[in-house]
Amino acid sequence: MSVASRYRQAWEGFWREAPDEPGGVFWDADPKVTAARHLALYEPHLADPELALVDLGCGNGTQTRYFADRFPRVIGADLSAAALDHARRADPAGRAVYRELDAAEKGAAEALHAELGDANVYVRGVLHQCEAADRQPLVDGIAALAGERGRIFLVELSEAARPVLGALAQSPSGPPPKLAPVLRHGIAPGEVADDAVPVHLRDAGLMVLASGELPLITTEFTADGVRIELPSRWLVAARSM
Repeated sequence: MSVASRYRQAWEGFWREAPDEPGGVFWDADPKVTAARHLALYEPHLADPELALVDLGCGNGTQTRYFADRFPRVIGADLSAAALDHARRADPAGRAVYRELDAAEKGAAEALHAELGDANVYVRGVLHQCEAADRQPLVDGIAALAGERGRIFLVELSEAARPVLGALAQSPSGPPPKLAPVLRHGIAPGEVADDAVPVHLRDAGLMVLASGELPLITTEFTADGVRIELPSRWLVAARSM
C-alpha cells in the first residue's frame, strides 16, 4: 500500500509554496530545540551509531543537516519531491543525501534497506499526518529500514495536542500565519491515540526500549508573543528479540 494521491498532492502543493528562509514553516524549529534534544534521548540506545541514519519525513532538511554533522552517513527521505528540492538548495555542500520515498510502500522501504543495510531511523511528526489506513504500513516500512540492528526514534503529537491546534485553527483572528498554509493544503494533523503508537510498533515486530514526553517546538507564536509548543510523546524502538 502507498499513500493516497490526494495526500501526496497536498504535500507537493504545500512545499512548492513554502518559503526557503529558516523557520518559515510551522514545525521548522532550530535543531538546538528539536533534533539536539531528541538525540540526547536517542544516542544511549543506539546499538551501532556507525549505521546510516535515515531522517524519514525530512521536509526541507533542517534536522537532517544537523544529523549529517554527527553521523557518518545521513539520508533525508521524504514523500514530496518539492520538499527535497528545498533540502538540496539548503545543503549545497551535500552533507546529506536526499531521496524521494513513500515509506508506506513496503517494496520501497525494503529496496532502500537493501541499498543501505540496517539503518537508524529518525521520524518526527510523520505518523499523525498520515491517512489512518497508511499508519501501519508506514510503521512496517520503518521497521524494514531499521532491520535487525537499527534503532528507531519516533516523535508524535500526543492526544493533548489536538485541542491546542483546534483552538489555534479556530481563533477569531484566524490561524497563526505559519499554521494557515498547513490547513489550507488539507494536511491538518489527524489524531493518533497515545496508546495506538506502541500497538503499531508491536504489530511491525518492534519493541519499545524507552519513552517519554517532550514538547514539540514550533516556529510560531501566539498573539501574546508566546512560542507555540505542542504536547508530544517520544519512543525508541527496535526489532523484537
